[in-house]
Amino acid sequence: SPSQKLVFNRVNGRRPPLLLQQISAPEECYTLAHEENVRFVYEAWQQVEQQLDGSRSGESACGPVQYVEKTPNPGLKNFVPIDLEEWWAQQFLAKIENCS
Repeated sequence: SPSQKLVFNRVNGRRPPLLLQQISAPEECYTLAHEENVRFVYEAWQQVEQQLDGSRSGESACGPVQYVEKTPNPGLKNFVPIDLEEWWAQQFLAKIENCS
């Protein structure tokens, strides 16, 4: 079986309790409502992307507008966004190593 990717979600801004059972938990079951929400968001985003592509090629005058700063902040020139999933995974593994 393919290796599972660790995913960390905060509930109400609190850290979840450290449970080793979560690592070997069976596959999640998604409800019909969850799948419907995911489908809705996916289809809506696809529509936005199509409209954006159409406005770039001059097909339509109205639609979504992509924000681009006219004068970028020089202090953010080398900004690299953090990968939160990777950071949480490192924190999680560090705690496991410190506990053993």
